[in-house]
Amino acid sequence: MKEIKELYQSADWKQEKHVPVIEAPDRVKKGEFFSIEVTIGKEIAHPNETKHHIRWIDVYFQPEGAKFPYQIGKAEFTAHGESAEGPDSSTIYTHHRVSLSFKTDKKGTILATSYCNIHGLWQNSQEISVE
Repeated sequence: MKEIKELYQSADWKQEKHVPVIEAPDRVKKGEFFSIEVTIGKEIAHPNETKHHIRWIDVYFQPEGAKFPYQIGKAEFTAHGESAEGPDSSTIYTHHRVSLSFKTDKKGTILATSYCNIHGLWQNSQEISVE
């Protein structure tokens, strides 16, 4: 039996359209909110159609020394051109990008995961330090 950690894939986001791209500062001020953005397909566009799309992005923060990460946001993308008339017959499409902000007093790692309905689970991370 496979464990879920074995299902997550990762690669260089500049060459693989499924990897979540995390845009966040490397250094933040203790206790002050800062913004992050997570996008799929930043360098190479990912399809966004009924038959091939990103379903969700989940964002966590793992403070250094903490046992578990904290979920700081989740976005579900539910409009991919489908309608009662059939696949890709609607003009309504959501884009696979999420923006959020949070604050922390500890340095740690931002973890982003995503799910493509054809190519499965993907992950990326970015370290941040606190001053």
